[in-house]
Amino acid sequence: MDLAFLHPLYEHPGPWASVYVDTSRHTADTPHERHLTAQALSRELSELGCDQATCRAVRNALEELEHSSEPHGRAIFARAGEVVLDPPLARAPLRDSAFWAPLPHTAPLLELAGEDPVCVVAYVDRRGAAFELRTALGRQDVGSVTGRQHPVHRTSTADWSERHFQLKVENTWEHNATEIADALSVCQEETRADLLILVGEDRERRTVRERLPKRLQDLAVEARHGTGSRLLDEDVEQAREEHVRQRAERELERFLAAREPGPEGRAGAAEGVPALIEAAREHRIDELLIRPDGPDARREVWIGEDPDQLAVRRTDLRTLGEQDSWPARADDALIRSAVVTGAAAVSVAPAAGAAQEDAPVGGLGALLRWP
Repeated sequence: MDLAFLHPLYEHPGPWASVYVDTSRHTADTPHERHLTAQALSRELSELGCDQATCRAVRNALEELEHSSEPHGRAIFARAGEVVLDPPLARAPLRDSAFWAPLPHTAPLLELAGEDPVCVVAYVDRRGAAFELRTALGRQDVGSVTGRQHPVHRTSTADWSERHFQLKVENTWEHNATEIADALSVCQEETRADLLILVGEDRERRTVRERLPKRLQDLAVEARHGTGSRLLDEDVEQAREEHVRQRAERELERFLAAREPGPEGRAGAAEGVPALIEAAREHRIDELLIRPDGPDARREVWIGEDPDQLAVRRTDLRTLGEQDSWPARADDALIRSAVVTGAAAVSVAPAAGAAQEDAPVGGLGALLRWP
């Protein structure tokens, strides 16, 4: 997940109100229910010590969602009576929640707003293809390509006189597949799609995929639907989830390989809060790996005003010359450091293999820019 959109949260000091709200339910009673939710979350923030101006700003932002048709939810981050950031969520939170802390509680975004791949669905047949863009906001047509229209069908005759015609059919298929692949490559560049879903008959899908540039073949998946069928939202969501899962698995595999010491005896990965804090202070983190159920995510660390000022113990910050310090969750403190140093982050679920069940140890790890 690219964390650049979180920069506004670290341009101001805390404390911060962080709220996650579900907007996936839509009934006749929804406006009234959301009004009650706004009041309840505002009251919860107040009980946590949030100032009234910030409580009011959060409540107003939540009440603006009373008639919203957003399919999943919204996160709201506020301080000093002002909402600073309110990104939409790609998945609904398990429950509505509110937090009041020195740092914004951004860790849930890795799962709720992190990976929402932009998809281009290519409906392929022997004559050409139509492209459809799918995002969390809906769908739209984004072009088409028309190849050669004749001949595209084989005959059922095995007579030698038909061989020349059959060859023409093969050449038409090959030509059209190349045109579709070229047009799909351009479409991907224009839309910056993370995922390409090929729909059609087996041979047409496979032939187009083989002609995509190598950099796009890993982004392409095939849907087992016949020619002309339209993918349902559930089909696209399933493909998106599989894409996200596979990416997280690849990053975890990279981490497992990198934590083994190299020829010089140094590892390219770190895990555990002390090692990660040291790497963060030295700007060595390239990508954070956070396992949501890991105990270290909630572990208390100490932070100063500057993102580089973080430590396991409060006395360590004083040794570094920082006089003012506050307790914070380890995951939120490391995410702040990652944002300001241009690092990425990914949420990794516990893996099935015995060697990966506790990877990274404690639930927090990082791939390093240098050992």
